Amino acid sequence: MIYDANFMLNISRDINSLSNFKRNTASFIDRLKDTKSPLVLTINGVSELVVQSAEGYQQLLDRIEYLETTAGIRKGLDELVEGQSVAAIPALEELRSKLQQPKS
Repeated sequence: MIYDANFMLNISRDINSLSNFKRNTASFIDRLKDTKSPLVLTINGVSELVVQSAEGYQQLLDRIEYLETTAGIRKGLDELVEGQSVAAIPALEELRSKLQQPKS
């Protein structure tokens, strides 16, 4: 899943004090698991920590990987359009010679 509206930070719901989190840990854990959304914890009114379920964190990592892959593909396509590409066989032969591996 690439986009999930539930994943977005909801300021009225997802910012709480660390003290409140400590007093109501079980209910916060249930909410974290249900929403997969991160929770910002404040200390003395200042945002200090972010807590997230393992599943929500994995979704975040998956999104980052998707975005990085997409950005790499776009960069390659842009380079191709701009004439900065190299034919595959010569590029592989050059790489092979740099690595000093015999041709197979």
